[in-house]
Amino acid sequence: MSIVTLTRKVSFSSGHRYWRDSWSDSENRHRFGKYASRFNHGHNYVLWVSTCGSVDADTGMVVNIKDIDAVLQQRIVAQFDQRSINDEIPFFGETVPSLENLLQYFRSELSDLPVGVTLVALKLEETPLIYGEWIKENDLTTLTRVYEFAASHRLHVPTMTEGQNWELFGKCNNAAGHGHNYVVEVTVSGDIDPETGMICSITDLDDVVHREIVDRYDHKNLNEDIPEFADRVTTSEIVVQEIFNRLTSAVPAQLVRVRLFETARNVFEVSA
Repeated sequence: MSIVTLTRKVSFSSGHRYWRDSWSDSENRHRFGKYASRFNHGHNYVLWVSTCGSVDADTGMVVNIKDIDAVLQQRIVAQFDQRSINDEIPFFGETVPSLENLLQYFRSELSDLPVGVTLVALKLEETPLIYGEWIKENDLTTLTRVYEFAASHRLHVPTMTEGQNWELFGKCNNAAGHGHNYVVEVTVSGDIDPETGMICSITDLDDVVHREIVDRYDHKNLNEDIPEFADRVTTSEIVVQEIFNRLTSAVPAQLVRVRLFETARNVFEVSA
């Protein structure tokens, strides 16, 4: 019998703050950057819970979704929805409620799921621009930040004839170029700082990605304005490889993955 993965989504709204009372104001602002505040801010969190198991020969299911929902509502939503995480969840009284620490907490809360299924992965979205993941297979916790830039390009191979280029690339070979609103997902991993609860500073990660990618590529013609593409075909395969290479040694944590969304239907990925 083959193994099937079932993923279920739940949502909850919670407030939290990045602030340690045992630190001075300056230390808090140094460690948490612009996110440091004595006061709460809120998020509409989205949690994806992935489980796997064998398909029951009688019911045709890995597990009854109602049973999974009951566990998620009791152990996650009932605890966290409309709550201040720092103040109302005892575990986070002294533990920073970062995405990374929340994932570890949820992993513990969901360790014993209904008979027949095993927890294999979690994904927690804090906003559409940042999410964390935990994967059981390699016990990996990651942080993903999402960025955008608008750029134009032309797909053209100089050694091919105009007819060959048009046959290969079609309208993407338009001599005047065409543009995209690119979306880039940058995923990093590493040890979780026990004091900040974070793999790395979000501010530091943002600074690197903006300097190396977003600020360089935004509102540019990739073929004409960006030196690394001067003699290359600016397919998204080439662009995502270049982004990965530029960030590998620059980001303040281990680079795990870069995803490049050229359009809503075209996604390209490079992983370490």
